[in-house]
Amino acid sequence: MTERVATTTGLFPLPDWAKSELSELKGHQKHDLISGTEGPEVEAAYERVREEFIEDQRGAGLDRIVEGQGRWDDFLAHPLAVHDNVETGGIVRYYDNNNFYRDTKVVGDLIADGDVAAELDAATGLLDADEDLQAVLPGPYTLARLATDEYYGDEAEFLAAISEFLAAEVEAFPSHETLLLNEPSLVTDAPGEEFQERASQAIDAVADATDAEVVVQSYWGSYDEKTYAHLMDADVDALGFDFIAGDRDAHLYNINEYGTKESISLGLIDGQNTQVETVETVRDRLDWVPNQIPGQEFDTVYATPNTELAYLPVSKYREKLAVLGEAVAETEVSA
Repeated sequence: MTERVATTTGLFPLPDWAKSELSELKGHQKHDLISGTEGPEVEAAYERVREEFIEDQRGAGLDRIVEGQGRWDDFLAHPLAVHDNVETGGIVRYYDNNNFYRDTKVVGDLIADGDVAAELDAATGLLDADEDLQAVLPGPYTLARLATDEYYGDEAEFLAAISEFLAAEVEAFPSHETLLLNEPSLVTDAPGEEFQERASQAIDAVADATDAEVVVQSYWGSYDEKTYAHLMDADVDALGFDFIAGDRDAHLYNINEYGTKESISLGLIDGQNTQVETVETVRDRLDWVPNQIPGQEFDTVYATPNTELAYLPVSKYREKLAVLGEAVAETEVSA
C-alpha cells in the first residue's frame, strides 16, 4: 500500500515579529545579512523562529518536519554565504522572481563547517519522540549554478567540490528520516549534454552520505528529456515534480517513457500564490497524478508545495500547511 507523506521544501517566511526584531538587531543593509557569526541575541531570536516553525508544522499535521531555515537570508545559496572561504558580492536576482540573494564567490577550499548541521541539531531537540525530521539542502547542481567560482577554475571540478562539501555537511547531520535536495536549476538552467551525467553523479555523492530517504525536488518547470534520463541513474529514492508551474504533460511523458523511482514527490500547492487551495482541490491532485502513471505503484508519495514558501505572507503559509496536512490525512483515510 502506498504511504502518503505531507511535507514541505523548507524555507518558510519569517514571522512579522522576527522581521522587526532581527532588523533592529542585525541592521537594514546588505552587509547586515546572516554571516554565521551572529551574537547571542540574534541566535535567540532565530531559536524562537525555529520553535514557531516547528509548531506550525505540528499544528498542520505534517508527517515530516523541517527546520524551516529562518536564517537563510540568501535562499538556497545560504550554505555558501556563511562559509569562511566564500565572499559575498553584489545582489543577484533569485531566479525569475522579485527576490534577491548575495553573489556567493568561492575563493578557497569548500570544507564542511557544520552550519546546517547545527540548525538541525537544534530542531531535533524540539521534536517529540514520534516526529520525523526532514533535512533540506540545495542540490549540488543548483548550488553550483547560484555561485561564482573564483578558486577551482574548472566547471566540472567546481561541481565536484560543491557535491563533496554538501556530502560532508550531511555526514554531520543528526538522525533524519528524509533528505530533500532542492534542485530548481535542473529545469530552469538545465545542464548541457556534457554535464548531464556529472549532475547526476554530484547528486549521488550527496545521497551516499546518508542512510535516509533522499528526494530530489525540482520546481519552476519540467526536466528536459535527456536531463531526466540521466537523473534516473542517480541513486535516490524519489524525484520531485512541480505540478503547479511545471508542464504536466512533460512530467508524465518523462515518467511513463523512462520510468521513475519507487517513490515520487509531487508539488501540489502553489508556493508563490496567496490564493489558498481547498482541501478537496489538493486531494484531487494527489489522486490524479498517480492515476496518470498506470504502470507503477509507489512506495511513498510525498505531497509538498511546489516551491519554497518564503514568498508568502505568514498567514497564507500557515493556511496552506493546514490544507496540505488535512488533504493527505483525508486521502489516507479514504484509501
